[in-house]
Amino acid sequence: MPSVPIRAGLQIPSFNLPDTEPADLLDRLTAIAQTAEQSGFDSVYVMDHLHQIRGVGPEEHWMLEGPTTLAALAARTTTARLGLMVGGVTYRNPALLAKITTTIDVLSGGRAILGIGAAWFEGEHLAYGFPFPPLRERFERLEDALRITRAMFTEERATVQGTHHHVDQAYNNPKPINGDIPILVGGSGERKTLRMVAQYADASNVFGDVETIRHLMGVLDRHCEDVGRDPAEITRTKLATLVVADTQEAAEAKAGPILAHLPADRVDALLLVGDPDGIAEQIAAHREAGLDGVIVNMPHVHDLEDVALAGRALAAATTA
Repeated sequence: MPSVPIRAGLQIPSFNLPDTEPADLLDRLTAIAQTAEQSGFDSVYVMDHLHQIRGVGPEEHWMLEGPTTLAALAARTTTARLGLMVGGVTYRNPALLAKITTTIDVLSGGRAILGIGAAWFEGEHLAYGFPFPPLRERFERLEDALRITRAMFTEERATVQGTHHHVDQAYNNPKPINGDIPILVGGSGERKTLRMVAQYADASNVFGDVETIRHLMGVLDRHCEDVGRDPAEITRTKLATLVVADTQEAAEAKAGPILAHLPADRVDALLLVGDPDGIAEQIAAHREAGLDGVIVNMPHVHDLEDVALAGRALAAATTA
């Protein structure tokens, strides 16, 4: 399985950027992505949603289709890996998802990541007329997708008989640039999600505070033992919101609007706030708990100076 050198990723979850019309979005996203890769971020992600999600904005806010956005950014970036954080398994036939991801990989020179999860946003499924099966079936579909996409990435002709999906001698040409594409599974479920990470994936992205992370990494290690997998083969990251400034006081002031609406018991799980030294201390604690790096979104992602400061801070913190 391919290695996934993710240490500092930037997720762009909102497209309602200040002073930006739809026709300006590609240029604005390009500026953000290029600033990110030039300042130390090794990967850039967009969400895979059709409506905006709670916690980010109203449902009616703009939402670009994920893989199409990554394809556009592939043409305008040079080093950053590109992925969904994370793709909903219910939105696309898994063989087609493999073809889409491989196309992004080929056109980006080998920089695609397949981010995938069991999907959760029932409202957008209903609005678009997509079936929203029970959780058990969504996990069955996720396992089908993990088996099918890997086969499509690596085999000359893929044949997989899954529970809900299959491929029969399917071509996927041209093949990924590096012979395979890293697969990242998003989610913190201990019984099913982390078991599938151990069995099929190259990377795991979870949520939680330091103690939760420590527990989840232990669960993942035990799943690896059960399936005979070297746990060191799996890259481990957390998704969080980052607020960084030159001083701790300035960072806390910028984080004020978020803190005002966030339950106190969720702050440590969801937020990284501080100056570069403070961020480095927080990252060090997460790495000691078992993570390799972090993937962050930023409330001021439209501010390129903020993006550059964040990239430098995270690059330094995750390579120390």
